[in-house]
Amino acid sequence: MQNGFCHPDGSFPRLGMGLEGAQDAVRNAAAAVAQAREAELPVIFTRHLYRTGRADEGAELRRTSPTLAGVDGLAAGSWDAEVMDELKCTGSDLIVDKVRFDAFQWTSLEPLLRGLGVGDLVICGVITNICVESTVRSAFMRDFPVTLLADCCAAKTRRLHDMSLEVLSSYQLARIERISDGFRLAG
Repeated sequence: MQNGFCHPDGSFPRLGMGLEGAQDAVRNAAAAVAQAREAELPVIFTRHLYRTGRADEGAELRRTSPTLAGVDGLAAGSWDAEVMDELKCTGSDLIVDKVRFDAFQWTSLEPLLRGLGVGDLVICGVITNICVESTVRSAFMRDFPVTLLADCCAAKTRRLHDMSLEVLSSYQLARIERISDGFRLAG
């Protein structure tokens, strides 16, 4: 949940690629993060960002959103690439940077989780049907049981969000819960 995706002044909203329900998702995710900290569970943020020159963006990502580079969207070190202030990312939180939708691909996420002794994952974020779904599928294939907090996620449209939830739940790739329904993280 980075400024570029979720903040009204972020690159995605400015390019007409805003996410329906992003502000509600950020607010609910902030509550989930607070619960995790209270339960003394590790909090890991992933950030999708690109180095200067965007050599790590790749031809297919560049093809699907060519205007993003024009506004230097998600550039490493920029406000756009930072985690939303509402989530209160601190020095004790862990950050994994990524250049692809799947937070496991080409990152240190899996060894980090294994090193922490993490068995189950609780995931929230954006974009539900792209990065979140890719990461949930990848976690499932790595034998991490996943709880997906549906109201802590957002997509371009509510329909895309709901379709992703349906796919993930119907194939039992993730258990779907909602902070607003009273789900609580416990250590």
